[in-house]
Amino acid sequence: MFAKVKNKIYIVTLLGCVITFNSCKKFLDVVPQTELSSATFYKTESDFQQAVNAAYVPLRGIVNNNAWVLEEMHSDNTYYARNPLFGAVDNTENVADFAVPTSQGITTNGNVRDLYRQEYQIIARTNQILVLIDGVEFDQASKDNIKGQACFLRAYAYFELVRLFGKVPLHLTPVTNRQQAALPLAAVDTIYSQIEKDATEAMTLLPPKSKQEAGRATSGAAATLLANVYMVLKDWDNAQKLLATVVQSGEYSLMGDYNDAFSTSTGNKNNQESVFEVQFKEGSDGYAGSFLYSFLPVPMLADEVESITGVSNPQPLTGEGNNIPTPDIINAYESGDKRKDASIAYITLSTSLRANKVFPYIKKYAKQHALQGNTGTDWPVYRYAETLLFLAEALNEQGKPAEAATYLNMVRLRAGLKATMATSQSDMRTAIFNERRVELAFENKRWFDLVRTNQVSTIIPAYGQRILANPANYYYPAGNVPPSNAFTILDLVYPLPADEAALTQYF
Repeated sequence: MFAKVKNKIYIVTLLGCVITFNSCKKFLDVVPQTELSSATFYKTESDFQQAVNAAYVPLRGIVNNNAWVLEEMHSDNTYYARNPLFGAVDNTENVADFAVPTSQGITTNGNVRDLYRQEYQIIARTNQILVLIDGVEFDQASKDNIKGQACFLRAYAYFELVRLFGKVPLHLTPVTNRQQAALPLAAVDTIYSQIEKDATEAMTLLPPKSKQEAGRATSGAAATLLANVYMVLKDWDNAQKLLATVVQSGEYSLMGDYNDAFSTSTGNKNNQESVFEVQFKEGSDGYAGSFLYSFLPVPMLADEVESITGVSNPQPLTGEGNNIPTPDIINAYESGDKRKDASIAYITLSTSLRANKVFPYIKKYAKQHALQGNTGTDWPVYRYAETLLFLAEALNEQGKPAEAATYLNMVRLRAGLKATMATSQSDMRTAIFNERRVELAFENKRWFDLVRTNQVSTIIPAYGQRILANPANYYYPAGNVPPSNAFTILDLVYPLPADEAALTQYF
C-alpha cells in the first residue's frame, strides 16, 4: 500500500511473517512438515539450515515464470508468436511491446507484481535469519555459511529490485505487523550501499565452490554478484579486482563445448562453468520447472512437442508462445559461431495460422525429460563465461583494450571464432557488448545490458520500427499487427505493482 505522508511516498510491502519450513538431508531433498512461527522456530542449527533453504525457494518461481518476461522479452532478443485465437493482448505482450500500462507510477501488470512479491519473499526470509542467528549458539563455521547465504540472497534480491524498479522499500528487519510494513521508497544509492554491504559480507563468510554443497551460494558467486554491482555503478577498478580473484581462484573454467555449459534435466548441474544457478529437479516432489514450455511457439501438436522434449506423454500446446528468438538475435551471430546452433533451433508448426510455419525456439534449455511440463533443467544466473566478459569490459573501460582482448578471446575461442580484431577502446567496447549478447542470449541479461550501457533509446525504437514495418517477420499471421501503443513506453525502470500499492492520503 502506498501512503502519501507529508509529501513522502510510502509503500506497504506485504512481507510474509510466517514461513513454511522444510526438514532436509540435502539441499533439494526437503519434505514439507508444518507452519511455524518465529516464536517457536529459530532455536537450533537445523532450524536455521531449514530457514535458509526456504530463502532459496522463491528463486524458482522468479526464473520459471517472470524474470525472462521482464529481462529478456523486454529487449530485442525475443518476442512472442502472436496467436489471434488466444484473444486479447495480455501482460506478457505488454512487456514485449514496451507498452506496460502505467498510471501514477504503478501498474496492474501481473508479471511485475509476481516478480516483485517473490523478491520480497526472499528478503523477508533472509531478514529473519540475519536478525536472529547470532542469538543462537552453534558451530561457527556452519553459522557463517548460513549467514553468508542469507546475505547473498538478500543482496541478489535487492539487486534485481533496484535494477528493475529503481526506488523500492528497504526492509532489513522482520515485519511483524502491517504498520511496520509501511516504509518510504529508499533512494537508489542507499539500496546499492546495502547491496554492497551484504555482498561483501557474503563473500567473506561463504566457502569457495569446492568446499560448498552443490547449488548453494559460494564466495565466488558473491564476488561475481558484487562485481556485477560495480559494473552497473561503473566502478571499473573495484570490479576488475574482484573478477580477477574469481578468475585466479581456480574454482571455475569454461566447459569445452558450449552445449555443456548448461544442465540437462537430470545431470551436468553446477558444473565447472557454473558460478550460481537456480536448482530444479525433475519429478513429483515440487521442485520441477516448466519454463521450456513457455518458450515454445504454439499451437503445437503432440508429436511436435515430443520431437523437442522426448516426453512419454506428449500433449498439444495452445495459447501463445513466448520468448521466441527474434530475427535480430538470430542475425547477431557471426558466421561459424557454434553457439548459434546450440542456442536456437527451428520447428514447423503444421497448424499455425502464419503463412511461414517455421518458427525458431530457444534450444539451450530444450533438454529431454520424462513427463510434459516437468523439467529439471537448472537456470544459469552467473556463468564463468560472463565473469571473463565482465573482466574484459572492466579492463577496457580503464583504457586497457589489449588486456581486455585476452579474456574476450577465451570466450570467442570456445565458440569457434577467431580472435577479435578490435584494438581501440571504442571498438573493444562494441565487441564486448556484441559478445555478451550472443554468449548470454536468453539468460535474462539483455535488458540490463541495454540499460547500463545507455543504449535503450537507440536500439529499442529501431527494433520497434522493424516490427511495425514488417509484422510477418516477427511471427504475426497475415492481417495481425502489433497494438497501436507498441514501443511507446521506453522507461528504464518498471512502475511499481498496483496490488502492492493502494494510494491513500493520511493527515
